[in-house]
Amino acid sequence: MSVELTMLVWSVVLCLLQAVISVQGALNQVGLPMLAGNRDNLPVIGGWGGRAKRAHANMVENLALFAALVLIAHVAGRTNEMTALGAQIFFWSRVAYACIYIAGIAWIRTAAWVVSVVGLALIFLQLI
Repeated sequence: MSVELTMLVWSVVLCLLQAVISVQGALNQVGLPMLAGNRDNLPVIGGWGGRAKRAHANMVENLALFAALVLIAHVAGRTNEMTALGAQIFFWSRVAYACIYIAGIAWIRTAAWVVSVVGLALIFLQLI
C-alpha cells in the first residue's frame, strides 16, 4: 500500500480515536444515562471534553478533503514523493492538533492546523 493510502488509513483511525475521547469527555460530565438517551436538552460539554468534541468535528471536516485528494492522486496515478510528504505532514500535524486542542493551547493549535493545510496543498499541487 502506498504511503498516501497508509496515511489515509491512520487518519481514519485517528478520527475514530478522537470520537472515543470525545465521548469519554461527555460521559465524565453528563453520565451514561443522558448520553444513551435521546439527548434532548443535553447540556453543553465544556472543558477538555468540549475541546475533544470540537477537535473531532474539525478532523471529520478535514478528513473529507484529505481523503478526496489522496484518492484522486491514487486513481490518477499522480502519487510521488511530494504527495507522500504531504500525506505524512497532514497526518502528523493532525495528531499534534488533536493533542494541542484537547490540552487547550489556542494559538499553537491554529499553527498545527495551518501545517495540515500545507500537507493538503502539497498533494493538491501535484494534481494541477
